Amino acid sequence: MASSTYVTSLCVCDLLVAQCDVNCCCDPDCSASDFSVFSGCSIPVVIGDGQLCTQVATLYSINASSVPQRITEKVEVVNPNVFCIQATNYQPALSYITPDNPTATSFDSLLTEFGGNEFNTENGAQNAVGSAAARNATRYEYGSPILTPNSYLTLPAPLGTRACTDSNPVGFLESQDFMCSRSIQIENCSVPALTFGTYKNIQILPVPNSQNGLNVTIQTITLQSIDGVLIRGNLSDYVPSYDSNTGVCSNAVLEGSYSVTYTDQGEITSVSVSFILGAINKSPFQQKFHIHFIEDGSASAPLSGNPGYVFGLPLVAGFKLPQSGIIRSTNRFGQLTLLKSSSDQNCLAEDGKRAPVLFGYNMMSGCTLRMNYSDAAFCQIAADTTLNALTGQQFPDYVAQFGNSQPENVLDWVAINSIIPVEQASIEGMCKIPVSLKMEVRWTKFGSLVNPQAQIVNVTQEITNAFIPNNLGREVFVQISTSVTFLDVSQSAVPGYRAQPTIDAKLPFDFFYPFV
Repeated sequence: MASSTYVTSLCVCDLLVAQCDVNCCCDPDCSASDFSVFSGCSIPVVIGDGQLCTQVATLYSINASSVPQRITEKVEVVNPNVFCIQATNYQPALSYITPDNPTATSFDSLLTEFGGNEFNTENGAQNAVGSAAARNATRYEYGSPILTPNSYLTLPAPLGTRACTDSNPVGFLESQDFMCSRSIQIENCSVPALTFGTYKNIQILPVPNSQNGLNVTIQTITLQSIDGVLIRGNLSDYVPSYDSNTGVCSNAVLEGSYSVTYTDQGEITSVSVSFILGAINKSPFQQKFHIHFIEDGSASAPLSGNPGYVFGLPLVAGFKLPQSGIIRSTNRFGQLTLLKSSSDQNCLAEDGKRAPVLFGYNMMSGCTLRMNYSDAAFCQIAADTTLNALTGQQFPDYVAQFGNSQPENVLDWVAINSIIPVEQASIEGMCKIPVSLKMEVRWTKFGSLVNPQAQIVNVTQEITNAFIPNNLGREVFVQISTSVTFLDVSQSAVPGYRAQPTIDAKLPFDFFYPFV
């Protein structure tokens, strides 16, 4: 039955007429003496139609007193599915009962009930806030909705079409990426769906039965211009605003990335988010939201492809120890890096600042080292400084062949080969200083021709040195440069057969008569 009013009359285990069914706690024919021999309730929960968004469920149990009794409790259950039925004005519609056809006497009453633009229940549709059973839980389980003090954590997502819906609940441990189309009036862009505060001024309950919520921590705010240029913004409040002169709405929420940290006990410990606020001048436009979960105390190492590398994602690199697998940093942006260029081009000022090597992107950077020395003792210091600027503190010696290569599978990693150029040995009166680092990454397309995956097959590095005279007695400027080049060494597919087909034809014996 669709109505929750009669949910107590539903008892699917009541099979015997005027007799008590064993372990059927909702059977009205069972007495206290019958309950004493029950081992439990075969159906502890009786609920109405599961398609409804809000409904009443009846919980059955038996107390453990000397005189066993049936305990009945009614709770409100909320269906977090976005496809649930919020309101129905025709109760038999959810069952298999054939509705009555309109007649001359019932036509006016049906017209009054169904003639409007929308259908409502007698008491009106009420928004679901979270069922009592869900809020009494002591831990989150996989797929259960993440609760806030008054509702669920929801993120914009497409529903049926590409249009955004703002009532999509987020499930625990369900990492998802959403992209939907938002249609608005540019002149009136100060709507909650585009406002920064809508997505940051929320609290998350660490466990469903918690009384205190966790505030969402803002990690970064990036501002995007109408041309797509990104700059780092301040951690302050932003409100969408429309400029009538340019026809552009600024500071609208374009993208949000949530990171949820949890424990193995099903408790959320922290929630952080990064936003991209941009300028829009047309409607509709795309909104993107991401959410991923990280177990507290575990090292998170995102992939750079699954399995092959993805263009624009950083290379995965690490170190190989004897009798061990690959050791790599959990920060994939800090695994294989190059010298990061700056406006002043000072190598000493940029010590420690590195840029990740991104797959498929040829990169070049450099800096200037200013030296002023009068003896050869300073030569070794200058050589160590330039080498540290080129390679960083720890330069890896292995690179993963695939974007998802695991550290324990050493065969899925390739060693970085060092090329030693042929050059003159140390010359007396000259200071030998490394001035450039060149890297070459060879990759190929692996797997099916329909969906080829990028695989790295070889990585080489070459450090070039320069000789500078000692005791010049003046200031010397040395140009330091680093570069990385990606080469596609895939071989083009050649059509053909594994073996030439053979002709197996049988002709009649007089086929060539009278010539033969």
